[in-house]
Amino acid sequence: MMARRFRELDLDAKTQGKVLATFEGDIALGHLVLLPHTLESFLTAESLLGAYPDIPLRPLDALHLGVMRSAGIEVLATADRVMAQAAAALGMECRVFY
Repeated sequence: MMARRFRELDLDAKTQGKVLATFEGDIALGHLVLLPHTLESFLTAESLLGAYPDIPLRPLDALHLGVMRSAGIEVLATADRVMAQAAAALGMECRVFY
């Protein structure tokens, strides 16, 4: 998303650098944890896309939910209404900020 905003000139190089530095700092400090993709996460994502045709879930969002499910994460925080709807359909607790 950030690369697209940069290409569309919604984001300048200085701001992009600050965002990336903050993101990498949050990882280094343990505020964010990177989780691996597994076969289970891909299969969960695939099943999500087919199981809930009324939810317009994007493939990468389905993959995020698949990784969460595979890692045993049960709470999602999102500003995306569709992602929140899909998480609720999976029985995940969802904290929204929209």
